Amino acid sequence: MIATRIEDGILVAEFCNGKYNSITLETLKQLREAVKKTNSDPTIKGIVLTGQGRVFSAGFDLPTFMGFKDLKEVTDFFENWAEPVFMEFFMCAKPTIAAINGAAMAGGLILATACDYRILKNHPKIQLGMTEIKIGLGLSVVQSEIMQFGWDSAKKFRDIMYNGERYGVEDALKLGMVDELVEEEKLLPRAKEIVAKWYDNPGKAFGMLKLGLRRPVYDRMKHYLENSNWKDGFKCFFNPETRAAIDFVMKMMG
Repeated sequence: MIATRIEDGILVAEFCNGKYNSITLETLKQLREAVKKTNSDPTIKGIVLTGQGRVFSAGFDLPTFMGFKDLKEVTDFFENWAEPVFMEFFMCAKPTIAAINGAAMAGGLILATACDYRILKNHPKIQLGMTEIKIGLGLSVVQSEIMQFGWDSAKKFRDIMYNGERYGVEDALKLGMVDELVEEEKLLPRAKEIVAKWYDNPGKAFGMLKLGLRRPVYDRMKHYLENSNWKDGFKCFFNPETRAAIDFVMKMMG
């Protein structure tokens, strides 16, 4: 789930779903509402996305994935919720800043990467990564486009996705997974500072610049969803090896 509050004219959206801040259907619904509110309310300058506790977000809720009964249930979830909500967040008309307070994995890292700027708390135990390949999962059309856009390199996408490693804060900065490191007490203030800096310009030019930068990616996502056979890719959820790997991760997470 996501808890929201307004601070200094900025909507702060916090993942708040247990120890790992996993992303559920309710999370997606609340994220959609946060984007709608931000876009429609002239008093809100932008969004800071962060997490409660020691984790930003470990990604999608694994019990939800294991609960899918057939391919239609999986594709309905992504077609009706995950894909459109991620696209809406990606195209938010105002600045979106990820204030990464802890571990960011899988879907959590994808949403962070969808932001306009990523700030990471400097802590030796924090790790970022995309470990899907190690449990037999790929990325959806929208997720793949977001990651390639955010990392600005097909080679980075290849190295991070194909290897499925977890990276500490220094390596995440070197790889361009994040834009800067700050100490904990500066995380939210720095994120809000950037929102205000980008939004508070004559004519609110930020929105026009962002639309020009991101619209071609959005159009490509939409085209793929409408014209490609992307649904077959979700058959992986019913592969016995993949299900065994997901079940193992669930047990490790407690």
